[in-house]
Amino acid sequence: MLNFIVNPHAKFARKTAEELKARLCAQETPYAIEISESREELRARARELSDAGETVIAVGGDGTLNDVLSSIDPEKCVLGLVPAGTGNDFAVAANIPFGAAALDLILGGTPVETDFIDCGEGLRSMNIAGLGIDVDVLERCYRMKRGSDRGKYFRGLISSLMHYRGQRVEVCADGEKFSFTAFIAAVCNGTQFGGGIPLCPPASLGDGKLDLILARQPKRWKIPYYLVKLMHGKAPQLKIVKHILCEEAEIVQTDGESIQLDGELLSSKKLTARVVHGKLKMYRG
Repeated sequence: MLNFIVNPHAKFARKTAEELKARLCAQETPYAIEISESREELRARARELSDAGETVIAVGGDGTLNDVLSSIDPEKCVLGLVPAGTGNDFAVAANIPFGAAALDLILGGTPVETDFIDCGEGLRSMNIAGLGIDVDVLERCYRMKRGSDRGKYFRGLISSLMHYRGQRVEVCADGEKFSFTAFIAAVCNGTQFGGGIPLCPPASLGDGKLDLILARQPKRWKIPYYLVKLMHGKAPQLKIVKHILCEEAEIVQTDGESIQLDGELLSSKKLTARVVHGKLKMYRG
């Protein structure tokens, strides 16, 4: 049976849930759709379904998928996603269509092995984890009282570009060490973040590797140039960027206090990441 866990706070989740019901009933497919009113309830239900060996399908955005991923035993269940959030960045890398159209992939496809990132202490990331200007943008967004999610992110990005001074970090990747002032320091499984910013187009969901993107803080007058290149998916080729394929990485920041996992802020000075390969099966393109 297909078990859909809906985050009603995701922008399009309730509407998508109704569309799923209509299609599943018409096709006489066994299903259960549950709306979780709290993050704790969503995580608990995902854990129960996983322990029972059921198929667990997240209905929401990247944050919802992260909550489900962090709650299941990947070796006991199959994971699915119906994108219904604002950014839906992971869905792009996984070739999962938006909304109820994802049902075609679930009903007609076969789950395939999919990597994810183990960040230690029960934390996981499906898409991109990191720190730097992306965290600065998110912190500014969370302080805003008004506006849509996209509007807040755009205003936060503009403000960060004007004020962000870089973050001193120490990085260790498969034993190799670096120390520099970071514009961005991110570990990628997926290809984009921030609602469509293609940080690492070459990233693969099944290669057993993490794509580490380390961008040095540029001179302020050069930021617009690098931003344009970033928006066109050119980050891995830029002179200020070091692109490393690795299996494990650790990033420690000197002054910052937050990291982000799939767009969700977490209070920590350190990001640890290890690729988990061959244990999770997921419906994706």
